[in-house]
Amino acid sequence: MIADTLTGARPTQTTRREEIKVVVGASVGTVLEWYDFFLYGSLAIFFSSHFFPAGSATAGYLASLATFGVGFVIRPLGAVLFGRFGDKAGRKATFLVTIIVMGTSTAGIGALPSFQAIGWASPVLLVSLRMLQGLALGGEYGGAATYIAEHSRADRRGFTTGFLQTTATLGFLLSLGVTLVCKAFVSTEDFASWGWRLPFLSSLILLAISTYIRTKLSESPVFAKMKAEHRLSASPLKDSFLVWQNVRSMLVVLFGAQAAVGLIWYTCNFYTLYFLTTTLKVPTGQAYGFVVVMLVFSLPLYVMFGWLSDKIGRKWIILTGCGLAVLTFLPIYTNLSKAVNPALVAFQQTVPIRLAANNCSSGLFSTPVSACDRARDYLTQAGLSYQVEAGAQDGTLVTHFGNLAIGGFEPTAYKKALTVAGYPVSMDIKRVNRPLMFGLIAMLMIWGAMAYGPMSAYYVELFPAKIRYTSISVPYNIGAAVFGGLAPFMSTAIAVKTGNVYYGLWYAIIVGGIAVLIGAIFMRETRGRDVAE
Repeated sequence: MIADTLTGARPTQTTRREEIKVVVGASVGTVLEWYDFFLYGSLAIFFSSHFFPAGSATAGYLASLATFGVGFVIRPLGAVLFGRFGDKAGRKATFLVTIIVMGTSTAGIGALPSFQAIGWASPVLLVSLRMLQGLALGGEYGGAATYIAEHSRADRRGFTTGFLQTTATLGFLLSLGVTLVCKAFVSTEDFASWGWRLPFLSSLILLAISTYIRTKLSESPVFAKMKAEHRLSASPLKDSFLVWQNVRSMLVVLFGAQAAVGLIWYTCNFYTLYFLTTTLKVPTGQAYGFVVVMLVFSLPLYVMFGWLSDKIGRKWIILTGCGLAVLTFLPIYTNLSKAVNPALVAFQQTVPIRLAANNCSSGLFSTPVSACDRARDYLTQAGLSYQVEAGAQDGTLVTHFGNLAIGGFEPTAYKKALTVAGYPVSMDIKRVNRPLMFGLIAMLMIWGAMAYGPMSAYYVELFPAKIRYTSISVPYNIGAAVFGGLAPFMSTAIAVKTGNVYYGLWYAIIVGGIAVLIGAIFMRETRGRDVAE
């Protein structure tokens, strides 16, 4: 067992075997939590039509992404509820509650009736389940980071918590893997109809395994020592939010570290899959395969950068990864298009598309009504960039495909015009420049790992032990919700509104760049601090 914390022993006496047990026990549940959370985003393109009214494919997908974002927006409330619980009742008990809530909510999505079956109750229940997932995840990360760090030696804290940082990638990887397995045994038509439910329902198996493992863990030695010495905070929320020094640290975490890291990680990992499938038209199975390879490549990087932060410090590794990502997003994604679908890029360069109209609406979720709205929806689904310009006084839509002009909107006419202009209806997987593609995605994975790898150790060292769970969870989850969770939606929405498939990246570039600047000025180095105080 862990050294007797009641006699004042510090967590530095934890043996290597016990350290492994702690890391595995804390991380396995967090993997499930991320699996459940990312599963929704991975499958949104398949089930968006089941839970929302029939109409625009783009509107339905955007509504699904917005609902994905709702799960992030509710996370700060989960951070407050479970953070307080973790600082008063203990780390272990909080683990069990969060994982049960997350697992059952995910299974509930798999069993949820469609819009056609129960009407508006379907999206309402979907949002409710996403909110429960967000509450659970809001209380998970801060506890897991605290639990592992409080068992670790100061000179190994970045290394051990680096394994926790792999859980988001492992959860994403697991969600893709389970989806691919289900697709292998279910036809494409059946998967779109009902097979997408199987990965959600399979979370019940993972829930049972994770719950069992967590019941075998002991309490954090730092928490046990504080409890024995009657040093627990009587009011974690008051001590967190009414002490200026602590509030300052939380603000720096929120607007500096977490804003940057949240945006960079999601754009480097999650957005890559969306871009391959939706914009570059890579078949889903192939795109999943490409991303899975690179996710596996990235796993040891989180531990490596965590270990490196034990040697040279946390702050500048984090900010360097974020800064490099901000500077290279546009060239990486632009060249990724050339590597993956050169025919589509060549078409866009030689056949500019212009929509001349005066009645394009500003609604993102409404069903397209005007000819311009329906044309934009069609082009977005085709992965094509376009420009919208002033049209004729009578409001008639005129679409220019290079030198070819089409009046009004009619799908058959658009399809014929694009074919005549040379639009590649399907991408040629044989023309993919795989070395270049994998190299570009590898750069994204490296930036994401640099930014995310040392984060747990940095957060734990920044805050006092008696309010650590709350103080980590609140800014982390607000930042993840506002900046990271809404990134897929904001990027997609900006691309749709501007008509340029690359312009969605400016959300991450501008907001991430500001956050890096704030972090460079106000973040303090924390390496080596005593986490028992």
